[in-house]
Amino acid sequence: MTAEKKHIVLEATELSVGYFSKKKSFPVAEHINFSIHEGELIGLVGANGVGKSTLLRSLVGMQPTLSGKVEINGKHLSAISSLELATQLSVVLTEVPASKNLTVQELVTLGRQPYTNWMGSLTETDKKQIRYALKITDTEKLAHKKCFELSDGQLQRVAIARALAQDTPLIVLDEPTTHLDLYHRAYILKLLRQLTTETGKTILFSTHEIDLAIQLSDTMLIMNETSLACDQPCKLIEKGSFDALFPKETIAFDKTTGRFSIKK
Repeated sequence: MTAEKKHIVLEATELSVGYFSKKKSFPVAEHINFSIHEGELIGLVGANGVGKSTLLRSLVGMQPTLSGKVEINGKHLSAISSLELATQLSVVLTEVPASKNLTVQELVTLGRQPYTNWMGSLTETDKKQIRYALKITDTEKLAHKKCFELSDGQLQRVAIARALAQDTPLIVLDEPTTHLDLYHRAYILKLLRQLTTETGKTILFSTHEIDLAIQLSDTMLIMNETSLACDQPCKLIEKGSFDALFPKETIAFDKTTGRFSIKK
């Protein structure tokens, strides 16, 4: 099946994101246009301060857009209620959980809130989804540990498990590999790759691990100060889109290997 025939899960049209202050708007990024499809792993990359986190927060409704349109499964973001949105997308941010005194089991169970009744009672379907989320993220053995007892890598896997328990077609992660060593950075990104393959979910993540993202992503979004490019990694390499990410006198991109190197 070609990408053109796949269902569009998330689409941005002439989107402008940034901040409001005293009724004035301060754009961080403008004229953003892209669409991403079901079952894809999408890596969002760009230099520090270019607006990756601002874009992600705007796409999921956590921050108001300045102008333009965001659609999730063909429906305008502004027309989706909070409860419905919670069944359409789940978000994993870099911030630690509000209460690290929760056990892993309790935190992951919170992902089922959009589906439980007013008493918060768990059905067998809820329990099955929680068990699956713990199993696929290899956090079953951590279930009864308090979150404050976990390493950064373990806590990130638990945060992903919570999003999986929520069972939404779209998962958005803001720099899921922050503060992790090389092994755990690779582990988390390979886990995201596995999840798109096994579950058919669409996963959008921002990262500084550009080399790894090129190897694992189906589609990539490249942000710079003036534009956003969206395409398959190999096509972006052919177009030279990665060359403009960093100053050429400091960091060079090798189109043959798909890797960055520091110029000596």
